[in-house]
Amino acid sequence: MELTGRTALVTGATSGIGREIALQLGRAGAEVIVAGRDAERGARTVAALEEAGAKARFVAADMADLDSVGRLAEEAGDVDILVNNAGIFPFTPTHEQTVPVYDETFQVNVRAAFFLTAAIAPRMAARGAGSVVNISTIATEIGMPGLAVYSATKAAVESLTRTWAAEYGTSGVRVNTVSPGPTLTEGAPIEMVGPIGKTTLLGRHASPGEIAAAVVFLASDRASYITGATLPVDGGRTAA
Repeated sequence: MELTGRTALVTGATSGIGREIALQLGRAGAEVIVAGRDAERGARTVAALEEAGAKARFVAADMADLDSVGRLAEEAGDVDILVNNAGIFPFTPTHEQTVPVYDETFQVNVRAAFFLTAAIAPRMAARGAGSVVNISTIATEIGMPGLAVYSATKAAVESLTRTWAAEYGTSGVRVNTVSPGPTLTEGAPIEMVGPIGKTTLLGRHASPGEIAAAVVFLASDRASYITGATLPVDGGRTAA
């Protein structure tokens, strides 16, 4: 298995795309640290990983709380793969957006990823290797009503990807982004993603497994000469 001997930390790993990323990293041989707020769902994810033969543990973390983010970095220790997946998805027209939700979205989607990476990437650099994969959205490329705040946070994440790739690349650390298209999850039901999926070049929505496969690829040595890139996994929607 290509990731045997490596440790991966996945935020927001108790459901949806994050859970599938954790499972696929585990199946590829990585020891997985499952980070999330819900201990019960975290235990289920860990159990699924262990059933698949992977080593895993759960670390509770509230990504809106910077102290909690710091504790997560400390408890995770040295990791070889960091997946900044945790995020919140407010669907609100600009003129109806509240300040508390605006602030929380930037705290979870940008600030948490920034300071978690700031704690972990230097340790990767000191060891001479590592991979950071950030999760974005096609809404950074396509204007979608109601997603002003969400898309702005993910555009910031894509910018951070390029900066981090420049900062850490000479130390052997690669930083990339996966940008999913419409994906069927608990938080994005068929009535939401189905119509968008029909607008893609493939004419359908994605499964979480299809997004996770791209993350595992970028985390692996198969992508050893890829850094600073944003990979659209969107059925060709941004090419349409």
